[in-house]
Amino acid sequence: MRAVKHKEKIDTPNFDSGGGVMTDSTFNRIRELVYDRSGITLGDNKQALVRARIAKRMRHLRLPDYEEYLDYVIQDYSGEEIQHMLDAISTNVTSFYREPAHFDFMRQAIENWMAGGIHTFRFWSAASSTGEEPYTMAIETLEAIGNGRVEVKILATDISSRVLQVSAIGEYTEEKVDPIPKALRSKYFTRLKEGSKTIYSINDQVRKLVIFRQFNLSSPPFPLKKPLDMIFCRNVMIYFDRKIRCGMVGEFHRLLKPGGYLLVGHAESITGLSDGFKCIKPSIYKRE
Repeated sequence: MRAVKHKEKIDTPNFDSGGGVMTDSTFNRIRELVYDRSGITLGDNKQALVRARIAKRMRHLRLPDYEEYLDYVIQDYSGEEIQHMLDAISTNVTSFYREPAHFDFMRQAIENWMAGGIHTFRFWSAASSTGEEPYTMAIETLEAIGNGRVEVKILATDISSRVLQVSAIGEYTEEKVDPIPKALRSKYFTRLKEGSKTIYSINDQVRKLVIFRQFNLSSPPFPLKKPLDMIFCRNVMIYFDRKIRCGMVGEFHRLLKPGGYLLVGHAESITGLSDGFKCIKPSIYKRE
């Protein structure tokens, strides 16, 4: 079936106000749809957040209320509008060198593996957002391998097509790159001027290590083939219920090589979700 066309413009005072009132019934239908398509659980306290975040899409489509917007999403058989809605609702909080102890651990692990004769590495940033995490992983990998001859690939995935587009461009403001040590910033970024703004662009040396793909973590089995050495899945499992978290951790165990590592957010834990991991440090687990 063909995708529905955008509706004709109509006059309504609700466009500027963000769609007026969202009923509990409409909110429940929206969060059921979000859960079915992404696995993200929206609690009762998220209604105001959902209302605010989809209001922009409603204004863009010239739709007067939330119920009509939901009907539009459901009837859009192209799937484009549900993706726009998920992009709007999903939370993308990230930064370079966020939870820096993880990157210290990563560098040390690479150095240990290389000392043991391993020269091929596969890493995964499972919720890569706007790219700061996988690019930090790439920088630390380059620092760890030095002049060594190794093969490295970093898969970076996210459910949001919007943030993946930002990641692929690889350009960041001065504020965004501030957490990066100045020496590494000079080494791995090109400083550009865009009018009155200063922009930092990721160098090709870093960029070529990272592959960006759209990916839904709530839909196992994951279509990855080669065993992975390390998975970063940080500050994302908190958005899923226990059933989906168990499925995710089971897939991480399947994909990691024995002795590989799973790193989660400092506020997260996989205790009770899988017996195939050993906690070696807070938020760092080793695949047994």
